Amino acid sequence: MIRARRTAIGLAAAALTAIALAACSSGSTGSDGAGASASGDEYGLVSAGTLTVATEGTYRPFSYHDEGSGDLVGYDVEIAEAVAEKLGLDIEFQETQWDAIFAGLDAGRFDVIANQVSINPEREEKYLLSEPYTVSPGVIVVNEGDSSISSFDDLAGKTTAQSLTSNWYELAQEAGANVEAVEGWAQAVALLEQGRVDATINDELTFLDYLKSTPDAPIEVAVETDDPSLSAFAAAKDKQALVDAIDAALEELRAEGVLAGLGDKYFGADVSE
Repeated sequence: MIRARRTAIGLAAAALTAIALAACSSGSTGSDGAGASASGDEYGLVSAGTLTVATEGTYRPFSYHDEGSGDLVGYDVEIAEAVAEKLGLDIEFQETQWDAIFAGLDAGRFDVIANQVSINPEREEKYLLSEPYTVSPGVIVVNEGDSSISSFDDLAGKTTAQSLTSNWYELAQEAGANVEAVEGWAQAVALLEQGRVDATINDELTFLDYLKSTPDAPIEVAVETDDPSLSAFAAAKDKQALVDAIDAALEELRAEGVLAGLGDKYFGADVSE
């Protein structure tokens, strides 16, 4: 179990504050129609009563559109929906390209980002990050049969394809790789399969999902990182009450088995811890 960074006392206080505020409200209802929350004004939301969530909408299996219905679906999408329901809030998604998503958060266009935001010191300094809801090791992916990379040291002088703002970009640079900037996994894996780059680094879950939908893809994992990547909701520094409430909601969803169930739905395993 991931150790919570905030004390149980702090979470209990946040919960009691939310209950007290709800009791003083006019009885407006959340998305479940049960009157579980006030308007959500105590969280400083962009739109009262609605959790506005930024996500790519092109990042399968975390945030993407169902080919049949066209609906926005995915692991992160359903986690965000479950959290909003716990908070008694409606939810609105704003689809935003990854390279612009933090700028949108800085500009106050949405309340949180739910798009596999990895926790790192730089983001912890600038943003508030919730407790992790996804745990995944990173992997170096190469073309099938390529034995020239068996460690991160072997990336020196090689070319990798990475998103400019991702943790993997920094990791590739630190290993001495020449980094080809891409918009995401789809472009990175295309360049790899075309032989235009030697490797790409990403989280294992993305790789496994790609293999599930493209079982004949001629790629394989060469190396796995020792430390897993932890992904969380990201919010602006003035959203402490909201992040505290999200943490409490995530803890309840974990205890109820909801997080494990969503992991099994999308990956065949609990990926929340």
